[in-house]
Amino acid sequence: MYKNEFDKHIRNKSISNSFVFFGESHFLIDMYTKMLSNVEEANILQLYHDEYDFQSSKAHLSQASLFGDRNILIIKSEKKVPKKELDTLLELCVKNADNIFIYAYYGSDHKSYANAKSFAKTKTMAVRFFHPKEHEAQNILFQLAQEKNIKIDKYALAHLLKVHNNNLSLAANELEKFTIFDREISIKDIDTLVFGLGEINLDTLIEKLLQKKDFKDDLQNILEHGEDEIRIITAITSYLTQLYMFNIYIRVNGAPNALEILGYPAPKFVIEKKASQAIKIKPQSFYKLHRLLLESELAMKSAHINKESILLSTLIRFQKNL
Repeated sequence: MYKNEFDKHIRNKSISNSFVFFGESHFLIDMYTKMLSNVEEANILQLYHDEYDFQSSKAHLSQASLFGDRNILIIKSEKKVPKKELDTLLELCVKNADNIFIYAYYGSDHKSYANAKSFAKTKTMAVRFFHPKEHEAQNILFQLAQEKNIKIDKYALAHLLKVHNNNLSLAANELEKFTIFDREISIKDIDTLVFGLGEINLDTLIEKLLQKKDFKDDLQNILEHGEDEIRIITAITSYLTQLYMFNIYIRVNGAPNALEILGYPAPKFVIEKKASQAIKIKPQSFYKLHRLLLESELAMKSAHINKESILLSTLIRFQKNL
């Protein structure tokens, strides 16, 4: 199902106790996970990325609740939980209606979870969250502002979104700055207090990386505005993969064709830019760069260390390998 249908179930109090959240909007996945796990005196087990363990997950949902509390299991990962294990965890929620299981999948392979037959044996609600449209993003921001008792109208919130290139996650992070004011927040306040990314966004950062220019100030600004280190790495990896596809296609066919490379038509200036970037990188360098990015992503997910330091080191090495 999609967000609108799921919202109706929430309003009608007809939701299940097991959920599979997936889709393009990680912000909405996080928001609904937090909302549905906000249960007073619940016994919560949260497993992130490589922390997932089937036996401990199964044990948490199988055990009887102490003192009438509810057991809540939250799994957040870009890797898919094996189907048999996922089915078992979901079936445990059928046996015990007091427990709650939320599987927040951040990967890009949505096909199996979008299939209604995947969860036919249970009452599991599988919800796909797309990036919210502009008016929807404004409404979400307005709701978050009300929860924080921030006085701000939708015109100012629309301006806040525009400052951050309609990035809902970054705009939501800015709201905390306004909680100290006991008055209505104006557009002028936003211009004064919020340093929008504007041109300093991920695409600009990636271009500076590829041009071997100094990127450190851009990176710091992006991190300060709430962007996650792992998502920066995955964005760069995705961009590099596109360039590799351009590189191979041009070497075989002599000229790029966006429809055949990307699967959709793209503006001429976009094609020319990516083609230019792609042919400047040697084929063997693509392998080295991809390996560097993937190993760094794994290091960030598997250890409790300073992800920012790993990211900075990785990007410096990235430029040296170009």
